[in-house]
Amino acid sequence: MVKAKKYRLFNGLWDKEDGLLSMLVLLFIMHFLFIPLFGSYSFLKLAMQIFWVLFLLSGIFALENTKKQAILISIIPVLFVVVGWISLFNTSTFIVVADFILSIAALLLLIILVLIKVFEPGPVTIFRVVGSVVVYMLMANLWSIIYLYIFQDIEGSFQVTLPPFERNSLEANFLYFSYITITTTGYGEILPLHPFARSMVQMEAIFGVLYPVILIGRLVSDSNTPDLRKNKT
Repeated sequence: MVKAKKYRLFNGLWDKEDGLLSMLVLLFIMHFLFIPLFGSYSFLKLAMQIFWVLFLLSGIFALENTKKQAILISIIPVLFVVVGWISLFNTSTFIVVADFILSIAALLLLIILVLIKVFEPGPVTIFRVVGSVVVYMLMANLWSIIYLYIFQDIEGSFQVTLPPFERNSLEANFLYFSYITITTTGYGEILPLHPFARSMVQMEAIFGVLYPVILIGRLVSDSNTPDLRKNKT
């Protein structure tokens, strides 16, 4: 009760399980509408980053144990936005690497917060399964950032067949590639050529196969456990 009152300004998006459904809807809009159609607009990309950072900050203050700990962790998303803004005007190696590291760190932090919400004490509901899908989509986003960095840092690491649509940015193409990799579809428009790129693709493919079986399957099976116990008694 004390924590709820202390962070009542921050935990509105995280104190109810249906907040996971809202996050799923927002991810669908971002991944399948905004990025494919408007991903080439840098300032729109920054606006989306700011939105997700605010969402992330609310989760940090809602789920962390102490205010001091929450403030320390909040440094990551704040730096992520600052460096993302700087990268629009400065493309030096240091800024590019810092932007990549902070992007990965911010996404991993968001994934951890969602998993904390998914596995918090209480009965397994449909919203927990929704949270697992959110993690799945965030992981696809995470790998797309890794692929894009490899493509830009290692010449010839990927063979990319770009579609004849200017609105499709590299971010959109590698997000698309990440989804067809994590779902083990593999249409072949983008081919990994460098050994490190192929290693990352293999890791994502393995994750895409094992994750639904281990995590989502576990949640679904656990949701039936109380009913089985009642039947036994």
